This record gives sequence, structure tokens and C-alpha cells, in this order.
Amino acid sequence: MTVPALQFSDDQAAAYDRISDILRAAGVDLQEEDGDLLRPPEDGRRRVVAVTGKAGSGKTLLLSQLYKALEAAGVEVVSGDYEGKKRKERRTLAILAPTNKAASVLRMRGVPATTIHRILYTPVYDPEYEKIAEWLAGNGDKPDIEELTDEALERAKAFYELHKSIPGALAAAGLRGSDFITGWKRRDEPLDIGFIDESSMLDDKQVEDLKEIFPTLVLFGDPAQLAPVGQSGQMVFDTMPPQAVMNLSRIHRQQADNPILDLAHALADPQIGFEDFERMVEDSAKRDDRVVWGQRVEVDLMARSPVLVWRNATRIRLINAFRSVYGAPEDELLSGEPLICDGIELPLKHRKKRLDLEARGLIKGAQVVFLGKGRKPGFSRLHVMGAEDPQVSAASIVKIEKPDEEEPFIPFAARMGAVFLHGAAVTIHKAQGSQWQNVQVFAPDLYAAARMGRVEAGQPLWKRLAYVAITRAEERLYWVVRPRLSKPSEPLRIDDLKAKATPTLTLTQEESAS
Repeated sequence: MTVPALQFSDDQAAAYDRISDILRAAGVDLQEEDGDLLRPPEDGRRRVVAVTGKAGSGKTLLLSQLYKALEAAGVEVVSGDYEGKKRKERRTLAILAPTNKAASVLRMRGVPATTIHRILYTPVYDPEYEKIAEWLAGNGDKPDIEELTDEALERAKAFYELHKSIPGALAAAGLRGSDFITGWKRRDEPLDIGFIDESSMLDDKQVEDLKEIFPTLVLFGDPAQLAPVGQSGQMVFDTMPPQAVMNLSRIHRQQADNPILDLAHALADPQIGFEDFERMVEDSAKRDDRVVWGQRVEVDLMARSPVLVWRNATRIRLINAFRSVYGAPEDELLSGEPLICDGIELPLKHRKKRLDLEARGLIKGAQVVFLGKGRKPGFSRLHVMGAEDPQVSAASIVKIEKPDEEEPFIPFAARMGAVFLHGAAVTIHKAQGSQWQNVQVFAPDLYAAARMGRVEAGQPLWKRLAYVAITRAEERLYWVVRPRLSKPSEPLRIDDLKAKATPTLTLTQEESAS
């Protein structure tokens, strides 16, 4: 094996070797030294394997090193924001995640990931600016564009080398998205190699769709998380042949002093009950400020990182308490309120608009911040958290659920468009794949799950819920033990969201009426 520069653990090295063998059979040799790295697939077979492991076991590190090795071998990364001109001998890699937030977690670590939805629909570039994209991707000479100086082009190049995003690079050069993207098209050809992160979130249909697109598919996921709703407690790994699943069991030394991971992995002990675990959390909070024993929900955190709950009733109560302490009127939203996309309601004749909105990140589960009303009734200006081009204007249907009421209150709505629920609190199921710097876990809900004694895939449900909720925290975990809410220290804000001009993809009222 050609060992990467960093030192792998034994299980990581074994998985790297195994995946290298699979890639070699698919025509991509990571170990060839005579320069003959890329060839057509040898046998035409489809290959699907999985790398599993709990939080801290090194899945993301392994994915990152495989990506770097493939790029060094000449494999082109298909990012979803631009595809260069097709070449017969070209080999490609796409790195995908089920949600914008999960993809953004990888991008923050230098891995050019995009969403599964986003890879299905690609942008159409204006021919003049496509020359810049080809140059940035290494497929053409530096262009001469009348509207852009050499300095602007170099800014674009520096951005692309760091982030591998064509729209981001063009924005760094001073262009608006509407200058260079003229529309969107559905992918009509299969791809090549696919790496899928957070694969525990995938349902059977998504896996089958991915197999159709990628002849070589490597799934990365955490088997200790919650199974997708409707999958009877099963994950995609559970139905794969045992020889196709590689498990990373070691928790790496550099993370061994992380009290959040320590708590997550303590849940694997079958002897630990809920009360025992809460004592561990309280003791950890006394030793390390990365764990907080919270006597109340901190409302200041809820606009950017929702409180994680188990029960819908708890979620709805916390949302209404959040709106109440900020003085939000019932008939409108305040700028800065968090929303969660609950899908898109459009008739079949508006299929292109659906593709447009989904391609910009408005897919089910996307986290969004309301920036203000749009220019037309029922339109919203939105910031899609974790999206590469985050700001979008869309026809919106906003639903505010109320305690003890079956039907939600709708403060305003277009006739059709993107549907949103409030996002100040979300269920732990919907939080999978996301991470936030600060995470508040509403412990009374987990206590209720423990009292019920429910079991999922052989483990108490409360432990699976706790594991997923705890591992959403990047820096600090708040374990909230009382159903109380603090007062805000300042009004809701949007100035922390970096604004950049992007294409405005909307459904117009005229189209709605047609």
C-alpha cells in the first residue's frame, strides 16, 4: 500500500487498502507508479461497499484521504456546481451527503461535498463565463473577459483553489449568480465513483437511485444513529452482505479528551441507565466547560441551533415560547427567525421551478433563516444554512404549529411554493446529519423515552436518541434538565449571515395562477 502522509490506525489502513482494491478493479489505481493510473473498468460490475463507525472513529478522515488520493491520480471531482466538457477517458468522483448541513460539515474540512439532490440537477452557464469555469477547473487557458480585471480573475482562482466552488469563485471575482447561471438541467448521464457521507440517513429508494447513478459506490455512516423513518429500525448497512461492510472500531487519540464524545460512547455500556447517565453528564459539566448542565433553555442559541427534542408536542411548545419571548406577532415573521423546509408544493406543470428550488438547497429538512418579505405577496427572502449559494427568494407557505391545535396557523402564504415549519426546535430524527457549535438537548424528553422502555434495533431508544443528539455538538453540549426558557439578551439578527448576490429562483404569482 502507498501509505498516506498521516498515520492511519489499523482498521483505517485495512479499509483504505480494501477500497483501493475496489477502485483498482474499477480502473482507478491509487498505487500505480508508472503513471498508468486511470483505465476503463475491468469487468463492468457494480460495486457497493460501506465504511461504518461511531463518532470519532475516523470515517471523515478516511473519506478525506481517499478523496485526496483520487484527485492526485487524476480523477476529477464533480461538485454539482459545474461540470467541465466531457472527455471519453475522464474518470470522476462525486462526494455527497443527504442534507445541505451535512455537506457543509465536509466542506469545512476541505472536502468538496454537495447534496444528493444537487448532483442530480446541474447549472447551465453563460458561454462567456463558462470560459472562466473551464480555466478554474484546469481545462482551458486563462480567459480575457472584458468585464473582469486580471486581479478579479486571480481572486477567483485563489478562492477556487481553497474551496473548489465555481459559483463561489465567480462571486469572489465580483459577479452575481444571475450573471453566469442561465438555468438548470436534469442529469441525463450516469456518473462514475460516489462517496456518500451520513449514509445512515438513506432509505432504500435513495440507495437504489444512487446505485443507478454510480457503478462504484462507497457509503460512510454511523450504525449507532437512528434509522430512517419507515425503515422498521433498519439502516442500509443492515441489508448489505457482511463482507461488503468495513467497521472502524478505534476512537482516535486526538479526540480521546473530548468530553462530548466520551459521553456519547458511554451509552454503549448496557449497564448504564438514564439516571446513571445523567450523573455522568453532571460530573462532566463540573470538570469541563464544554459540557453544560443547563437549568433552562438558552433562547439566544435557538435562532442558529435548534433545541433537540424527541416529542413533537415539546417541539411545538418550545417554538411558541421562542416566538413569545421575542415578541413575534402571530400574523408575520420577524427577520432572523429560523425555519425548516418541509417540502415543495407545486403542480406537475411547474416541475422546472421545483428543480430550481431544490437545486438551490430548498429540500425537505433544509435549515433556513427568514431574512424578510419578498417583493411580492407570499414571497420570502431566505438564507439556506450550509448551502454554497445561500440566499434565495422563494414563494413560501409558512406554518406555525400551535399547542393542542390540529391545524397550524399560517401567518402568510403564496398559493404554492416551498413549505416551511418553524425551526427553533427540531426532533432528534431530523437533526441527523447536522452539526452545530452549540447544541441544547432537552433531557426531559429523553427521560420520557426511557420511562416508556422502547427498544430500537436491540438498543433502548433513549440511548439512540441521546447518542444522535450529543454527537450533533461540535464544541459545547447543553444538557437541559428543566422546562424553562431564558429571556433573550438581544433582538433577533441577520447581520451575521454573510450576504452575497445569487440568482433569484422563484415561482411568480403569474405562474401560480396559470
